[in-house]
Amino acid sequence: MTLARPALDPELRELLADMPLMSQLTPEVLAQLRQLPSTPVESLLQQRQVDRREITVPAKDGTPIPLTVLSPAHTDPSAAALCIYWIHGGGMIMGDRYSQIDIPLEWLDRFGAVVVSVDYRLAPEATGTALVDDCYQGLLWVAEHAADLHIDPARIVVAGASAGGGLAAGVGLLARDLDGPPIAAQMLICPMLDHRNASTSSRQYAGTPGVWTSEMNAFGWRSLLGDLTDAEVSPYMSPAVAQDLSNLPTTYIDTGSAEVFRDEDTDYATRIWAAGGQAELHVWAGGFHGFDALYPQAHISATARRTRTDWLARVAS
Repeated sequence: MTLARPALDPELRELLADMPLMSQLTPEVLAQLRQLPSTPVESLLQQRQVDRREITVPAKDGTPIPLTVLSPAHTDPSAAALCIYWIHGGGMIMGDRYSQIDIPLEWLDRFGAVVVSVDYRLAPEATGTALVDDCYQGLLWVAEHAADLHIDPARIVVAGASAGGGLAAGVGLLARDLDGPPIAAQMLICPMLDHRNASTSSRQYAGTPGVWTSEMNAFGWRSLLGDLTDAEVSPYMSPAVAQDLSNLPTTYIDTGSAEVFRDEDTDYATRIWAAGGQAELHVWAGGFHGFDALYPQAHISATARRTRTDWLARVAS
């Protein structure tokens, strides 16, 4: 039986009506999705005066991890800038370092931030902790090269959307547990946090086409975890299973009321508070998964993006 669901925001519902939706993912469909054109980053950068640098850093096993560094042009090289370390979304199985890059570019515009985006390996070709380890190795490189990047090592914000939000949470846990680079704040945008996929919101968004359904979520997690049992799943892969959420960076979490990740995201914020930490949580009424990335022109999307930027201004100034 299909559970009742919160209604979509009326403007989003109208915009979504023109989008082809599906309920299931298969290896064949994933292969087709990976062939779609990537984010036109050049057109986004043409609108801005930005210096772009492409580098690679070695993963733990030596595999090269591409990073893109985007810095405001004509800035004072003696000034230490805010750094946004960006981790893209895509269900752990698709996307690249330019996916959703328009989001952190808004912070480059507003704050003169340096944006560093990481191209972690994807499942199912890479599995287990490989993805979060790649992201952590990139963070280590950023912290080690802070002077060269003209960033303030005390103002590194780890941010990501969807799978990238889950990986950002995993990076936050790794940095805490390994005494890694200090993270000033973490911004988790509709993060993918819980491999168990068993919450009320997960069940609400099953059995019908959508932007990201419970069935698609299960496919993404299976691709990452393979045959691992629940007991073998590391909290760095699935942060919701972490027993201890104390001593994490101040955290921003947002999600939609009409999406799979709603309950695991609100629970993560609640558990940070319970551990004595600081988190700001927004649940956007009628928002589906990734609504503000897909339709930034919608009123609710503009409000969500502005609210994040206002939070960043408070915590990273």
